[in-house]
Amino acid sequence: MLLKEGQVRIPAGCAIAGIFHKDGKRENGERIIKSISTMHDRSNGLGGGFAAYGIYPEFKNDYAFHIFYDSNRAKDECETFLKENFDIIAMAKIPTRRHPRITDEPMIFRYFVQPLSTVLAFSQLDEKEFVVRKVIHANHNIKGAYIFSSGKNVGVFKASGFPEDVGEYYMLENYEAYSWTCHGRYPTNTPGWWGGAHPFALLDTTVVHNGEISSYDANRRFIEMFGYSCDLLTDTEAITYIVDYLNRRIGLNYSEIANVIAAPFWSTIEKKPEEEKKRLTYLRNAFASLLVTGPFSILVGFEGGMMALNDRLKLRSMVVGEKDETVYIASEECAIRIMQPEFDKIYAPRGGEPVILTLNKGGNAK
Repeated sequence: MLLKEGQVRIPAGCAIAGIFHKDGKRENGERIIKSISTMHDRSNGLGGGFAAYGIYPEFKNDYAFHIFYDSNRAKDECETFLKENFDIIAMAKIPTRRHPRITDEPMIFRYFVQPLSTVLAFSQLDEKEFVVRKVIHANHNIKGAYIFSSGKNVGVFKASGFPEDVGEYYMLENYEAYSWTCHGRYPTNTPGWWGGAHPFALLDTTVVHNGEISSYDANRRFIEMFGYSCDLLTDTEAITYIVDYLNRRIGLNYSEIANVIAAPFWSTIEKKPEEEKKRLTYLRNAFASLLVTGPFSILVGFEGGMMALNDRLKLRSMVVGEKDETVYIASEECAIRIMQPEFDKIYAPRGGEPVILTLNKGGNAK
């Protein structure tokens, strides 16, 4: 029987990569697949995945739900739940191609939905909070169903396997996005299965993560007080919910979010100018339980932007290259050089200092 999260420990590392076009130009998934394939040995075939922004222009105003089903019973139960709460604009199986190294596939469906106006009005919630609560309810209560992507004009594609195989399996050459992130998994503490692969997503927030945080329980206990449910028992899931909570619900911008989850040391804050010292002190005190400790490098995707961030000690590698209007980010320099051999600028971000990218016309990075 396939072990699920929390039933086994497999310590190791991961690989991440991303492409962001500030001018909004879209490209297919071929280069991001090539990038992650150069870091093959950072993965062990137990998880790979991609997040792509701008891929559903014809349904850009609808929520795109990507769902795994273990059984027809789970599919029937989940679709009944969806019909009770959403108007289903379109639905179909997500196209895939058979791949010799991708096995034990669940059923994978895609739904474009809008909240039913009467149900939304009765809930007295804003639209995004309504969608979040329904996604969390389904993932927590419908056995055998898992909504792994739920934003507008964004899609997550993930599986148990090496990431380059996952990209071929989902035929990502047929999707065009202005922002791509990807992840090759070498699970830390948890087994490799389809739902546990990265990216993790909630609405338009997606996270890929290399590392192993030591603050998981403290972070999880805090975030679950606000209606989130960390059912997959992975640190990346907790980080995704933290970012959603701080941005969508509290209203922090991404620079402030970085100051919370990778907060400067007190000794560093003491040396800042008075106004900056007050700001950083407030963030550390107000959100102390959301400080993420331990080694990590993450790419956070969001509508119209991307954030790259290392832990404050920079215990995981990350390299950024800029060429014209495109930014390339990866765990290793070879992974960006294979996409773009020459750069206008190439650098390794310092620990705790975010690289925040937005479309030239703006995004929701505030």
